Amino acid sequence: MPTALAFALGLLSLVLGGELLVKGASRMAALLRISPLVVGLTVVAYGTSSPELATNLIAVYENKLDIAVGNVVGSNILNVFFILGVSALIAPLVVHRQVVRLDVPIMIAASALLLLLGIDGKLSRFDGLLLLGSVVFYTVFIIRESRRETSNQEEAGAAGQRDASRSKAWLLSAILVLAGLGFLALGSNWLVDAAIVLAKRVGVSEMIIGLTVVAAGTSLPEIITSIIAALRGQRDIAVGNVVGSNIYNILAILGLSGVLAKDGIPFATSTLGFDIPVMIGAAVACLPIFFTGHRIARWEGALFLAYYVAYTLFLVLRSLEHDGLPLFSGWMLGYVLPITAITLMIFFLREMVEHSRKSAKGGLTS
Repeated sequence: MPTALAFALGLLSLVLGGELLVKGASRMAALLRISPLVVGLTVVAYGTSSPELATNLIAVYENKLDIAVGNVVGSNILNVFFILGVSALIAPLVVHRQVVRLDVPIMIAASALLLLLGIDGKLSRFDGLLLLGSVVFYTVFIIRESRRETSNQEEAGAAGQRDASRSKAWLLSAILVLAGLGFLALGSNWLVDAAIVLAKRVGVSEMIIGLTVVAAGTSLPEIITSIIAALRGQRDIAVGNVVGSNIYNILAILGLSGVLAKDGIPFATSTLGFDIPVMIGAAVACLPIFFTGHRIARWEGALFLAYYVAYTLFLVLRSLEHDGLPLFSGWMLGYVLPITAITLMIFFLREMVEHSRKSAKGGLTS
C-alpha cells in the first residue's frame, strides 16, 4: 500500500475508532454503575494500550528488546506531555479527586519501581511477575472501590435491570467498544509501519525509533480517544485514559514482556540515566498541576506540550551527536527545569494553604 494512502486510511480509522470507543465506554460506565473515570482508567486505557502490547510482544519475539523498552517509556512520556497537553489546550480538563489521591501516586510509584527493578541492568522474569501481579491488584481494587461508592444507586440500578432493553444496551456498548478498538489498532498499525520504514531509511537507531516513532504511533489511540473525549465533554475519560494507560504500560505490558523474554529485558545506560527519569519526572509533574484547582488549565497544557517538544529535540540532537547538544542540555537543566519546578511548587503550596484555610473555616462554622 502506498505511504500516502496508508496515512490517510490510518488517520480516518483512528478518528472513527476513537469516536466509537468514547461512546461505548461512556455507555458501559452507566451500565456497570461505575464512574466514567474508572472506565477510562481500565476499559479505555487498557484497550487503547493494545498497540503497545502488540508491539512489545512482536519485539520480544524478534529479540528487538530496545524497542520494547523504548516503546513503553516513550509512550508514557508522550501520554503525559503531549496528550494531556493537547487535550487541555482544546478544553481545560477537570481532574477527579481520586486521580490526585490514588491513581497519580500509583503511576509515580510504578515508574519509580521500574527504575528500581532495572537498576541491575535488566528486567528479569521475577520482576515481570511482580509487575503483572501489581496490575491485577490495582485493577480489581479500583473497580471494587468505584462500585462501593455507587452502592447508594443500587436500587435505581436494579430497577434498570428489569428493563428488557438492558441486554440490548449491553450488546450495543460492547459492539461500540470492540469496533472502536479495532479501528484504532488498524489505523495505528498502518501509520507505524510507514513511519518505521521512513525512520530506518534516514538511519535512526532502534532505541530512538522506539522512544519516538513507535511510541507516538502506538499512542495514537490514546491521543485520538483523549482528544475526542475532551471535545465530547467526557473529561474524566480523557484524564483516566492517560493515567490508566501509563500504569498499564509499565505493570502489564513491560511485566508480560519481562516474563516472556528468555533472558530478561536489558536496560541501556541511557534509558536508566535519562529516559526513565524523564518518565518519572512527567508522572511527578502531574501531581502539583492536577492538585491546583483539580484541573489542567490551558497554560498548563501548553507547558506540557512545550516539554514534549524539548524532549523530542533532545533525542534528535543526541542521536545525531550534534554540537548543540551540550548547550541545549545546559540551558534546560540550568534554567528551564528549575524555574518550572519552583513555579509549580509555589502554585502547589498556595493551593495547600488555601485548602487548609477552607478546612479551618469549615470546622469553625460547624
